[in-house]
Formats: sequence, structure tokens, C-alpha cells
Amino acid sequence: MAWRDSVERISGLVWKEFLQIFREPRLRGMIFVAPIIQLVVFGYAVSTDIRDTPTLVVDHDKTRASRELVEAFVASEYFRVVGRSDRPADLVAALDHGDAIVGIEIPRGFEAALHDAAGANVQILLDGTNSNTATVAKGYAERIVQNYGARFVSAPPVIDLRERAWFNPDLASRDYNVPAVAGAIILLVCLLLTSLAVVREREIGTLEQLMVSPLTPGELIAGKTIPFAVIGLVDLALVTAVALLWFGVPFVGNAALLFAASVLFLLSGLGVGLLVSTISKTQQEAFMATFLIFQPTMLLSGFMFPVSSMPEVFQWLTLGNPLRHYLEIVRGIFLKGAGLVALWPQYLSLLVMGTAILWFASTRFSKRTS
Repeated sequence: MAWRDSVERISGLVWKEFLQIFREPRLRGMIFVAPIIQLVVFGYAVSTDIRDTPTLVVDHDKTRASRELVEAFVASEYFRVVGRSDRPADLVAALDHGDAIVGIEIPRGFEAALHDAAGANVQILLDGTNSNTATVAKGYAERIVQNYGARFVSAPPVIDLRERAWFNPDLASRDYNVPAVAGAIILLVCLLLTSLAVVREREIGTLEQLMVSPLTPGELIAGKTIPFAVIGLVDLALVTAVALLWFGVPFVGNAALLFAASVLFLLSGLGVGLLVSTISKTQQEAFMATFLIFQPTMLLSGFMFPVSSMPEVFQWLTLGNPLRHYLEIVRGIFLKGAGLVALWPQYLSLLVMGTAILWFASTRFSKRTS
């Protein structure tokens, strides 16, 4: 049977690829150890939460009320008092030199003003060089001051605002970022391994031997991409296990849907890797091309910056980025427990883009090898 012979030839090439991969210790480390290290580093380093923000206090009032307000800041654990002074110039100097990120200035007469109808004033100064940290710290500071001021208001507020965050009640950035790291790692592994493996065959001259073998171009492409698709799924299982067991990221969705999305996403990763191998003559060229593709793919995926905050033209560009759709699926499954009804546009996008990219790359690869 022709199809049975074809399967045997592909199986033989896949087996040969696995033997070649597991024979090299550095490649084994890159496949199985590097993704875990990357996930741990990203999990701890990529965080928008703030803790122990260096804060300098200028208390002109020196009363029980002013001390209680400062204690409220410290008790929140978001702020850490690194200095106190009576001179506003010291506060300016601390912000200028980076010794403090937040400055609290409490005016004289603060305690007395709390009981007046006009109310009291407190000035919060922020180092805006890191706009993200400054914005988050400003929000925390406003909430602490408002909660403290509410103790001195006898009448109920006109509007009783009750906030509640769904799906991520603590607004922990780690729960949001760690699942997305899995998508980035899988993409990088597939791009690197696929592009380098084919180019390496060309460099050492064994690609020509494969071309004169009974393998058809389609069987050659299948034999070259299937091992890396399997490795990508194994890496997904590894980093997902670390995310759940080590970081305690909640997973409330369906694992089968995550697996299906990963398979569709791998089509794009393998296709781009194959495409890089057709335009690269050496492994160095393939390595450079991979990172030139990987960086803008990450920036336009919503991994670091929300897509909604990008200029409109870039928001349209992100629609052609498979990583954007995969991250929306991963975050939706991990945190919301979203199903196919809610995520079918992203699944359809991955299917269309993955098929198109892999078809184009395979066609180009077949022409280069024929």
C-alpha cells in the first residue's frame, strides 16, 4: 500500500530526528530545561504589582491623625517609608535622586481640617519615570486616603461604590502573565528548532541525501516538522505544570480546548520556522531571522502591552498575529473558563493563519528542494 509506505518513510525520518535531538546534550537542555527557567524568570520578573514602594514622608502636622494616615500607608504593604523630613526640599531631592518613588506631604492643620466641612488636603508626589509603577501607586494611595477620610464622615456617601474584579479577584498580574509566557515559549522553541534543524541539514550536506531518497517533498516536510510539534506540546505540558504547581495560577477551563488551541498555534510556529529555513543559508542567519520575527510578534501580541491601548493601525496589524489569538485563548481558558462558544473567532483565526502559513512555507520549501 502506497500510504503505508509513506507512513513508514515519515516514521523513519521522525525517529531519526528524535535520535539526533536527544543525542545532543545542549539541544536537550534548550528543549526541556530552558522553557522552565524562562517561565520561572518571567513569572517572578514580569509583574505589574507593586510592593514596598520607597516612600518619603513630610509631616508638617505631627498629630495623631497624620501619624495614623502614614501608618495606613505602611500597613497596606504597598508602601515602605524610607525617610521622614520637615522640609519639602528633601522630598524633591529624594524623588530627583531616585531614593523614593512616592512622596507624601501632610500640611499643618491636617487633623483640625478633618472635622471641618471643607475637608483636609494631602499631597502625593510620584516619580513618573516609570509610568506603570506611578499609575498603580497613585491608585493605591488614592484608595488609602479615601478610606481614611471616610472615618470622619458621619453621613453616608451619596454614591456607594462597590468594586469587585471578576476572574482575578486580587488583580494579580502573575495570574495574567504566566499563562501567556507558555505561548511565547512554545513559539520560540518551534521557530528555533524547525529553522535550525533544516538549515543544519543543508550546511552539513545531508539535505541533498534526503532529497535523492524515496521521500517526497511532503513526506520530508512532515518528517521535519512532526518531531518539533511533539516537542512543543511536551513543553506546553511542562510549563503548564510549573504554572499550576509552582505559581499556583488558577486553571478553571477545559484542558482539551487548550490542547486543541496549541495544536492550531503550532501550525503557525512550524510554518514560520520552515519559512525561515528557506531564506537562510547558515544557522547564524536562521538564528538572527528567528529573533527578528519573534520580537515584533511579541510586541504586537498583547503579551506586554494591551492591544486596546495601541494606535488603531497597530490594532489592525495584531489581527494577523497568531500569538495574539493564542494568548486570548490561553488567558480565557485559564482565568475565565471560557469555552468554544466564546473563543471560536480566535480558534478560526488560528486555523486559517496556521494552514495558510504552513502551506506557503511548504510550497516554498518544496521548490527549494526540487
